[in-house]
Amino acid sequence: KSSKPKRGKGKSSKKKAKKVVKEVDILSPAAMLNAYYICHNAPACLQFRGFPWPGSPKKKGKKGK
Repeated sequence: KSSKPKRGKGKSSKKKAKKVVKEVDILSPAAMLNAYYICHNAPACLQFRGFPWPGSPKKKGKKGK
């Protein structure tokens, strides 16, 4: 017999939301159209898709003024 008023559980039981990772098709029409506009050659296309070309030079960032 407690003197404190009973309260509901509220948000005490938190469930973590699972991140859904979708498989991305890098050869889909939308991806190919994007690659057509941003890539200048095959190594650049592979670099943008996450497959670095062996021996490719590292891209240097621009310095802010």
